[in-house]
Amino acid sequence: MKLLVTGGAGYIGSHTIRELVKRGHRVVVLDNLSQGHAAAVPEGLLVRGDTGDRALLEHLCTEFEIEAVLHFAAGSLVGDSVRRPAAYYHNNVVKGLRLLDAMVESGVQYLVFSSTAAVYGEPRQVPIPEDHPVVPANPYGATKLALEEALQWYGAAYGLRFVSLRYFNAAGADPAGDIGEDHDPETHLIPLVLKAALGTGPELTVFGTDYPTPDGTCIRDYIHVNDLAEAHVLALEALAAGAPSTVYNLGNGSGYSVLEVVRAAGEVVGKPVKVNYGARRPGDPAVLVAGAEKIKERLNWRPRFSGLRAIIETAWRWHRSRPRGFE
Repeated sequence: MKLLVTGGAGYIGSHTIRELVKRGHRVVVLDNLSQGHAAAVPEGLLVRGDTGDRALLEHLCTEFEIEAVLHFAAGSLVGDSVRRPAAYYHNNVVKGLRLLDAMVESGVQYLVFSSTAAVYGEPRQVPIPEDHPVVPANPYGATKLALEEALQWYGAAYGLRFVSLRYFNAAGADPAGDIGEDHDPETHLIPLVLKAALGTGPELTVFGTDYPTPDGTCIRDYIHVNDLAEAHVLALEALAAGAPSTVYNLGNGSGYSVLEVVRAAGEVVGKPVKVNYGARRPGDPAVLVAGAEKIKERLNWRPRFSGLRAIIETAWRWHRSRPRGFE
């Protein structure tokens, strides 16, 4: 298929592009490089531009005869969204609607949407199923949910079909070690731990030790970025084969506390990682663990990296070989 990938120079987008190209899809990447890296995109695929530019979107859809869109472009930091909700509503919702409008105008029928487990807010049951109530605890989750809701209405009115993938915590790097996670600022736990161990980042701070969990720190479900990439391809191909619009959770179904991750990372790097302790961050639920049976049953998706240590080892390979990231 001929595909437009927005935000494809970012962490998850770049890994997904690699999987799409392997499977023979033709890809055009649109990224403004505010968070992504040109070096993460195969040569010749990148168009530098913004999803807020509807004329550019329509031009790309028409010129390249786009059949489907994979939409990764978005602000994605929970704490930042609490401090700057206006920016998140503009970037994630307003620009997202411009993309949908350009798709409708250009006759593009299929969308795979990069959503988040943050739409659920504080979970009422764990693991969290797709039909769990959606009550976001921060603007990031609220903006992703807003676009999910728009997709439902666009589908009813214009025939747009979509799959919304609600990620839990993306982690790891391609085992080849040549692409991986490189954010500025970095907020994800595993790269923060590994950079602290390498001495290329600040000392690690654990935010909150008074959560209602066994060791008092947050529990999260970590899913390898390559497993996320494969899920995107399966979702895309299901839509093209006639599958209806739907929502899937993506996670391993196992939760690890912050301190468990720190200990596992220390085992991988061969030395304990020093930890400082701070107050809770606004908008952080205590426990987020995926119920991902639906995508396993319908698309036969199975995570290949199911253990925390295996995920951390791929991330360590990337950070150790590229201590300055894509620079």
